[in-house]
Amino acid sequence: MEWSIQEIARKAGTTSRTLRHYGDLGLLAPSRLGSNGYRYYDQDALVRLQRILLLRELGLSLPAIKGVLEGQRDTAVALRAHLRLLEQEQARIGRQIASVRTTLHKTQEGRELMAEEVFDGFDHTAHEREVTERWGREAYEEGDRWWRSLGEAGKKAFLGEHEAIARDWGRARETGAEAGGERAQEIARRHCAWLSSSSGEPSRSYVIGLGEMYVADPRFGKNYDRYGDGTAAFVRDALTIYAERRLSD
Repeated sequence: MEWSIQEIARKAGTTSRTLRHYGDLGLLAPSRLGSNGYRYYDQDALVRLQRILLLRELGLSLPAIKGVLEGQRDTAVALRAHLRLLEQEQARIGRQIASVRTTLHKTQEGRELMAEEVFDGFDHTAHEREVTERWGREAYEEGDRWWRSLGEAGKKAFLGEHEAIARDWGRARETGAEAGGERAQEIARRHCAWLSSSSGEPSRSYVIGLGEMYVADPRFGKNYDRYGDGTAAFVRDALTIYAERRLSD
């Protein structure tokens, strides 16, 4: 079974122009070209398009998506990974909804708020296992102690600072700043200062590795790519340059 480009665009909620663009980038080749030059797509192409749309929803740029697809040849394995991410995100959003609903009700009724209720779904401990596997149990426990010591105002300020930095990354990339230029390197300095607030000055290898993770892992990359496609890659490049120039191991 196969579908025309117009049928696929309509069912996927996108446009024929977008699908042709994906084809030009090597992301989504048509299954065949008709005698009239029309593009047709089979079931494998549909599955690939689903993966592209899922990764776009997670905030990846098109070049990053191409790299992910090329690195994940086993479709079933890739789809299971997507499913796990979506289920985790669904659970997290569900907790946030419940948290905001509780906050709304209690503030309207003049009742006392509990910090655990306010921040449920926002807690970094959701990534406990992953942090432990990447950097060791000691690193997680140190970060956990620091996070819990901040208090509500400190947590809000910490997250707000990162949001301001992420916005500035997006603006810098959008206006054509060079990753190694003065503007981007100043944001990189601020970014590293923000990182240092939790565990001291970061090492060169840590910052370079973190920059790579921003691009490779959609959960982190979307924090930057939501300010424009390619922002996460721009952040990675600028942080790598800053780390190589300014930091030591």
